[in-house]
Amino acid sequence: MARQNSRVTIEGIDRLRDRLAELEPTILAAAKRAVRDSATAVREDTRRGVRVDTGNLRDKVAVHIEDDGLRAEVGWRDRHDWYAALHEHGTRRIPAQPALGPAIEAERTKLADRIRTEIRRDLP
Repeated sequence: MARQNSRVTIEGIDRLRDRLAELEPTILAAAKRAVRDSATAVREDTRRGVRVDTGNLRDKVAVHIEDDGLRAEVGWRDRHDWYAALHEHGTRRIPAQPALGPAIEAERTKLADRIRTEIRRDLP
């Protein structure tokens, strides 16, 4: 059987490339908002779940957004809050009462939807 050569021509590829380049700032801004909202949700869930003694761990869990806006750290940044790990993972005498880990896991499934929602909100 003889092989046939086929040729496909795509028209408008340059226009598509230009349009995608125009949308890049909009998509980037939407992704940054979604990361911020997601990190805030993790912080709030952690605050609700953390063991409360003096209230220090509940009050000091914080969000730090990286300079590019696409990464966030949630947790305790003060070196005096080292004991948060003891409560999170437990010791021989203190049973584990994880708060940060479960909050991260709960939010992990929601991040993609947050990004999609933010992008759709901004697209014309």
